[in-house]
Amino acid sequence: MHGSDSTAPWQPGSGTSRQPGFEPMTGAHIISGDWMLMAHGYAWGVYSDQGGPRGSEKAFVQSMAMLDASRPLGDGAGLQLRAMASLDPLMGKRGYPILFASGETANGEPLIDRQHPHDFLMEMSARLDFDLGGNASAFLYGGLPGEPAIGPAAFMHRGSARFNPEAPVTHHWFDSTHITFGVLTAGIGTDHWQVEASAFNGTEPNEERWGIDTPRLDSWAVRASWTPSPHWSAQISYAGIKEPEALHPGEDVGRLTASISYASSRLSVTGAYARKDLKPGPVLDAWLIEANWKAAERHNIFARAERVENNELFDHHSPLHGVPLTVSKLSLGYAWQLPLGGEWNLALGGLVSAYDKPARIDFAYGDDPRSFMLFAKLSLGD
Repeated sequence: MHGSDSTAPWQPGSGTSRQPGFEPMTGAHIISGDWMLMAHGYAWGVYSDQGGPRGSEKAFVQSMAMLDASRPLGDGAGLQLRAMASLDPLMGKRGYPILFASGETANGEPLIDRQHPHDFLMEMSARLDFDLGGNASAFLYGGLPGEPAIGPAAFMHRGSARFNPEAPVTHHWFDSTHITFGVLTAGIGTDHWQVEASAFNGTEPNEERWGIDTPRLDSWAVRASWTPSPHWSAQISYAGIKEPEALHPGEDVGRLTASISYASSRLSVTGAYARKDLKPGPVLDAWLIEANWKAAERHNIFARAERVENNELFDHHSPLHGVPLTVSKLSLGYAWQLPLGGEWNLALGGLVSAYDKPARIDFAYGDDPRSFMLFAKLSLGD
């Protein structure tokens, strides 16, 4: 396990994923005996105005708090405990508006053009590391909830998205499994590579965001990660996911993802590709590239470009239900940072988004919808 030293070849991301060494997760650190404690989190006030006939507006607060505790166990072994929680359920079952987003349900109906709230419990996990000698180590990881070995680090943990207040519209292609109620992962690696395999619960979290879903291990994933230097990380992964969507019983998903990330003291970039193979159903591809550039001491410019084939933009009452539609989105934003002392920071900013879509859905979305968000982010750690 690596600490916050940015010269390390890699840093931990969400779950058991790896990020570049120049992408540490900062926060308040406390040493208590053999324990190293790290606290990190944020409260993010956001106003969203999504354009077009299917757009809406909402003011809401996203939040996350994480406590990480690690200690050596002797004979080259180490223990890491992690708890992560969110008050997102307070925003209501329907979450917040994002044009062309889809996935999960509210009141038994599919969420379309909205991002679902995260569960109160985002992670409760334990990890054991074992030194194998010769710069190699093995690990065992379990979570209820946790994150299996699929995809890049979840979007809210990526440095390239640190000031972007909205979930990607490609979220359910890359990292929708980042809250999974039942995960077991085993892996082996060195400073420059890691291979791992997971058994996990393929069903996405239900609408009861305050509780713990019934765990099961009915799906699997494998991932290989490469960290050639502190500036770069890459991964390729595949998962066989059993019946992830509550409204699509009997529909399994094969998910392939590949990503590469770059980080330096001022620039973070992630590029990724994913393919969802619905069984039965179509094959749906997605692309994403996002970046955060610290242009000056307190000034950040960020951007995200996405292209996705989505067959869930219309419910079962529409003749377009189940029809794959290719949508592109480009977002550009700015954040101004104000250090508040210690590890506390405030960021103020906003973003604007534009879209490209098939003309056949202009009747639903309008010919040229635009969206914007304004935000204030109070964070412990960057």
